Amino acid sequence: MTDGRLDAGDVVLDTGVDPAELSDSDLFRELASLHRTRLDTLRYGPDAALANHFKRTAELETEYMTRYAGREVDASRLTQDF
Repeated sequence: MTDGRLDAGDVVLDTGVDPAELSDSDLFRELASLHRTRLDTLRYGPDAALANHFKRTAELETEYMTRYAGREVDASRLTQDF
């Protein structure tokens, strides 16, 4: 995992706690927060904030997939056969 810092040009941003160290409930809370703020960050955030958002989302979603690799997929949510 990374050291939780992101170099965005001359600005170094802290991206938070290593996702592997989060409890399941904290991981879900962090993911929900990122998804809730996604559109505003995309539309109005400066480049550094958007880069931070991309990186943190990837870190948290990767940790989720590591923990729940065999997650259930709701067939009614599929838009095509996979």
